[in-house]
Amino acid sequence: MTGTLFEITFYLTAPFWLLMILAPNWRPTARIAASPLTVLPVLALYLVMAVPVLPELWEAVRSPDIDTFRDLVALANGAGAFWAQIIAWDLLLGQWMFLEGRRLGVSPLVMGPLLVLTILLSPFALLVFLALRAVLLSRTRAGNEVRDRIGNAPLP
Repeated sequence: MTGTLFEITFYLTAPFWLLMILAPNWRPTARIAASPLTVLPVLALYLVMAVPVLPELWEAVRSPDIDTFRDLVALANGAGAFWAQIIAWDLLLGQWMFLEGRRLGVSPLVMGPLLVLTILLSPFALLVFLALRAVLLSRTRAGNEVRDRIGNAPLP
């Protein structure tokens, strides 16, 4: 059963990823992406898998070390719960990136591949997105400074 739950975990988030990647300009997509409730089904699976290994899970978070963590993920429910947690956080991260990308005017042709990278390797995607965001924010600030100077210039 844990193997099935493990496999279902990603599929519960797939519709949200597909909306952000394939229908980024569809009005409901932004509204859906703005909701943290999208992760509730995955968190339900997390609980189903985490409760049976709660003592081992508690030990791994109470006193974290590599051996305790390895023992936890060696258990099917431990690995399944850990996977569900990753999937939930990746989706929340992807939703933030999607919304922030829209706010900054990042093209869907750029955001789509970045969101796919987030599904696969979210830490790398986040680093790329944060770099892109920093560049866009610095350009925006520079543009605002020029507008401020022009707006405050004395009239001829």
